[in-house]
Amino acid sequence: MAINGKLVLACRTQVAAFNTDTIILEPLPNFEVIRDLVVDMTPFWRMYDKIHPYLIRKSPVPEREIPRTRRSAGVSTSTSTASSAPAVMAPARSWRGKPEYIGPAAAVKLERFALDSRDERPAGSLNIVNDEKGVWACDTMFRCIDACPKDVRPTDAIVGLRQALVKHRFQKLLGKMKDET
Repeated sequence: MAINGKLVLACRTQVAAFNTDTIILEPLPNFEVIRDLVVDMTPFWRMYDKIHPYLIRKSPVPEREIPRTRRSAGVSTSTSTASSAPAVMAPARSWRGKPEYIGPAAAVKLERFALDSRDERPAGSLNIVNDEKGVWACDTMFRCIDACPKDVRPTDAIVGLRQALVKHRFQKLLGKMKDET
């Protein structure tokens, strides 16, 4: 929630940290208020589900556990991060006028699974965020990094997804050029 204008996890925040006698509680911004401090999280969960936030395997179930590479370990998201970016999502459109902006939390989760050594998503699966409603809608303002209570860097994930998309596009283009020669 927003406490004295700062997006924080209320359950982890000490009132003394605000160094004031006045505490103002507000609901998460960019979400429709249902009542008091309760917001409608439906748009958040719709965008989150859109990226298929789970491990995708095409291979048969292995007999032993598949270890993760060091690069793919340790990324998580939070709802607070999702609401901190001004463009996250108002119910109808983001602050840039882009309906259905994917948001930083979903982007982080997608990058987490796309980088996971155990995940077998098809190469083109990142195309779900390859438009003006996806990773290209982020203005890289870093507010999501400042607000994230779990020390996750959503901007880095968004940039990483952009790089993966560009790399995939070049590989596809180079493949076509090889086929033509």
